[in-house]
Amino acid sequence: MRFISWNVNGLRAVAGKGFADTFTELDADFFCLQETKLQAGQIDLEFLGYTSYWNYADKKGYSGTAIYTKHTPLSVSYGIGVDEHDHEGRVVTLEMEDFFLVCVYTPNSQDGLRRLDYRMQWEDAFRAYLCSLASRKGVVVCGDMNVAHEEIDLKNPATNHFNAGFSDEERAKMTELLAAGFTDSWRFLHPQEVKYSWWSYRMAARERNVGWRIDYFLVSDALKDRIVSAEIHNDIFGSDHCPVELVLQ
Repeated sequence: MRFISWNVNGLRAVAGKGFADTFTELDADFFCLQETKLQAGQIDLEFLGYTSYWNYADKKGYSGTAIYTKHTPLSVSYGIGVDEHDHEGRVVTLEMEDFFLVCVYTPNSQDGLRRLDYRMQWEDAFRAYLCSLASRKGVVVCGDMNVAHEEIDLKNPATNHFNAGFSDEERAKMTELLAAGFTDSWRFLHPQEVKYSWWSYRMAARERNVGWRIDYFLVSDALKDRIVSAEIHNDIFGSDHCPVELVLQ
């Protein structure tokens, strides 16, 4: 069973850059999107054999998540059930027969870490939500989690130590989430490999491969033994992020 996750940084923009061809070529069972930047009715982009589920932010042109699936879910939910966190379209959850699939776009702490306090509240609430799901059945959580967990996960750790996405506080929250019973599928299979999933649009960062790995597939302990492969498709363009992949038995 193949899962794809991609922060498209505006679905209408990437739709004009070969998105449909990429979608078809990757042939996923589940294709998860972040930062769709849409409101309902702003795009008609459906694919034969798939049903799609969308969570839109209240603010226009901001955030947003979606899942395309070949499989019929038992149930679908939007958000994490905490009002202060559920107005930015950041989470879609599908309940399948033997697992939950959670697509997430984690809030960015922003320049100067000005949203770090909110980010810390989000992290605790989101971890509690995932742990609640994991108490019922296996969980696959994917998306732009806006943190490079370890120094191996970004090109220049020393100069980014106090920047959004690599602060001690954000990294500690990822450590806490993993310790709560989740596995980073890419790092589990590729413990020493350096590969990135996001590059700044500035300073020709992608051409020079000055990147960060901030897009993840995490699985709960109940699913860890079912991991077959994990990939980062850094040869696919169209966004400042590239798609990441998980295959489960």
